[in-house]
Amino acid sequence: MANVGKYLELADALAQKIKTELGPGDQLPTVSELAKQFGVAPNTASRAVQALKERGLLSGKTGGKTWVRVTPQQAVRRNTRYQTEKDLVLESEDERRRTGVSELDSGVSLASMHQDTLKTDVVKCPDDIAEALGIEPGTSVLRRVGVRHPRKGAGAVTGVSYIPYDLASKNPDLFDESNEPWPGGSQHQLYTLGIEVGRIEDHVTASMPTDEETELQDIPPSVPVIRVRKITYSTAGQAVEVNDIPFPADRTKLIFDTPLQRWT
Repeated sequence: MANVGKYLELADALAQKIKTELGPGDQLPTVSELAKQFGVAPNTASRAVQALKERGLLSGKTGGKTWVRVTPQQAVRRNTRYQTEKDLVLESEDERRRTGVSELDSGVSLASMHQDTLKTDVVKCPDDIAEALGIEPGTSVLRRVGVRHPRKGAGAVTGVSYIPYDLASKNPDLFDESNEPWPGGSQHQLYTLGIEVGRIEDHVTASMPTDEETELQDIPPSVPVIRVRKITYSTAGQAVEVNDIPFPADRTKLIFDTPLQRWT
């Protein structure tokens, strides 16, 4: 191999090996083993591995084990999902269990989801969430942290929601983690609190992922996160729930479909 771009040549050779000999989740030899196998310096092997992580072909922490990346589930999120969810609220439980907006986003049914967990606790409301909810900072809120793995070995889909405690406490079932996945989703949960959803705001920003998000969601280096803060309002105009959802940009499409009324 030529000195210039040697690590890129090794990266291409490894990419071909991944394509023809390895499968998703298979472990790659260590950097030192790769260096010996291909007759290059350890630094060259390390840079080649890093290049393949940036291409989304490999996963793993620097200095740790490396494996062939499990392709993440692509997601398409439409704002029309909210009306679909509201229409389900008054349907039977059987119907609500059969049709979920999360399945519409990912194309993966809850029954075939590899892992789906929810953790609930009561915390003092962070200042920015309190501002969105229109409550005093430090007010108690029900916090729910969801983590879903659509495929074994693939990055997770995550989200965290906040509901004022004095509101959520009207239905103790919302605190019970064993009730998830909840048929009908969050709008049905709010319905059990006597709330009809009137509108939803999505505040969309972007930033680089945290170290925790990078590991949990298996985000390649240099890939940003699309951050959606979903604020749900009752028909009376009260903010009743805030959801923070990070979407890795390499697997997410956001579609906003806004019907406009005719002039006549």
